[in-house]
Order: sequence, then C-alpha cells, then structure tokens
Amino acid sequence: MPEPEALYSNAEFIRLKGNTNDSKQPAASDRRSGVTTERVALLALSVLLAAALITLGLGFYQHTQTKKSLQELQVKHDAKNLSATLQTPKGVEPGQCPPVNNEQCPRCKDAWEQHGGRSYFFYSAALTWNESRKRCTELGGDLVVINSEEEQRFLLSRLKDIMDHPEDKFWIGLTDSEKEAEWRWVDNTPQDPSLTFWLKDEPDNWNRENPDGEDCVRMGETTFYEDLKTWVDKSCKSPHKSICEKPV
Repeated sequence: MPEPEALYSNAEFIRLKGNTNDSKQPAASDRRSGVTTERVALLALSVLLAAALITLGLGFYQHTQTKKSLQELQVKHDAKNLSATLQTPKGVEPGQCPPVNNEQCPRCKDAWEQHGGRSYFFYSAALTWNESRKRCTELGGDLVVINSEEEQRFLLSRLKDIMDHPEDKFWIGLTDSEKEAEWRWVDNTPQDPSLTFWLKDEPDNWNRENPDGEDCVRMGETTFYEDLKTWVDKSCKSPHKSICEKPV
C-alpha cells in the first residue's frame, strides 16, 4: 500500500499536468484568430487593389474615347475649311462681300472675276443705282464702264448664267442724271455714240413709274438679244443688282 505522501505527490502531478494542457489551448486559439484576421485584411487589400485597377482602366478608356472624339471633330473641321477654300474662286478672299442691311451677301457667286485686264464683281443685292455705286466704291471699284463689244459680250455671257428671271437686271455705270440725254459714264467720260448697246426704242425716259424719268442704265437678257443690245434706261431709284469693276 502506497504511502500517503506518494499519493499526494501523484495527485499534485496530475493537477499540474492538467493545468499545463489548459494553458496551451488558448495559445493555439489565438494563433488561429491571428491567421484569420490576416486573411481578411489580405482579402480586403486585394479588393481595394482590384477596384483601383478597374477605376484606372475606366479612366484610361474615357481619356482614349475623348481624345478620339476630339480627333474626329478636328478632321471634320479641317474638311469643312478645305471645302470652303475649294468653293472660293481663285484670288477671292472669303467674306470679301460687304454686308447689306446688316446681312451677309446671299450668294457665294458674289466674288471678283478677272477678264481682259479688269476685275468684275456681280453684286446680287438689289439696290438703287446710287446705293449700288456706293457698294462698288467700298470694294475699291465703281459701276462698270463698258469700252468695247468684247467686254459687252463677256458681261452678257456671265449675266445669262446668274440671272434668275427676265427682269433680273444689273446696273451699269451709265447715267444722264446731270443733263438729260447727255449720257456719261461714272468715270466722267461721255458715252461713245458709235459704241452703244441700247435695246430697241431705248432710251425712252419713261416717267410713269417715276415723274423724274429714267436717268440710269441697266442691262441683262436671259432669252435672246440682237447685236448685244440689252441696255435699258430705268429710274435710278429702282432696286437692281449691279456690276462693279476695278483694275486687276
């Protein structure tokens, strides 16, 4: 039979051994908890990194699309400018035609054309004779002075292309407003009797439209004309288009 002291020692040893096992269990639990926290933190970091990459990718895509859109707009703008340049007659600057009644000229055909050492401007705004002459002088010229049959023929060939109807006439620089029946050009030279292109029975100084009579000359024909004769006297206050002229 064991001694009491031996029994006590065994019991104490068993108790201490039990305490030792109990102390090891919380340490293992703590290690598992630490590993789980690290995994959660790593997972969160991975999610944040993925979100950052997605945001960066979307930003780069939007930047690329914006750049592409700007390039397309630039191409369209350049094409539009090129088209406008190609449609502008040679030697003519866009916007050369001055505004009328605060409006730009209605047709792009309003442009200087060179012929025979002179430049001609077929002005499409309907104005009185005096207003038309003022516009021509603002452009550096004056209403046209016709000095030859060849010049008359050229002007008629151009008018036939741009007249819209039979009464769509153009003022020229011939008038007898200073003295009746004494026709003079705007450069103050008298009209040469051997070089006239009056329509039949013209000038007639018809005064039913205006009591002052008809002291200014217009020209133009869309159907037929005989020997280039298309000059007609008309009231200077009537609105018509005009032909400007200046040296090249």
